[in-house]
Amino acid sequence: MSSWADQWDHNPEPVPMPPAKHNSKLGGGSMVGKYGKKTKNVAVIGAKKVKQGTSIGFQWIKDKYQKTTQKH
Repeated sequence: MSSWADQWDHNPEPVPMPPAKHNSKLGGGSMVGKYGKKTKNVAVIGAKKVKQGTSIGFQWIKDKYQKTTQKH
């Protein structure tokens, strides 16, 4: 029995790429560490901003709900 992909996917299967070799002369390992730290810092700052924005948004919704329920 053919799978969905076999029936509808007319593209050839992707060719697997061999694993990349790290050349110590080009600084393969140091580049990952250098950019990895910066990427992590940017991600942490972005996550804090998302958390803060979400908190403010929920507080706004909560305030709006309380205003509508107190108008009895």
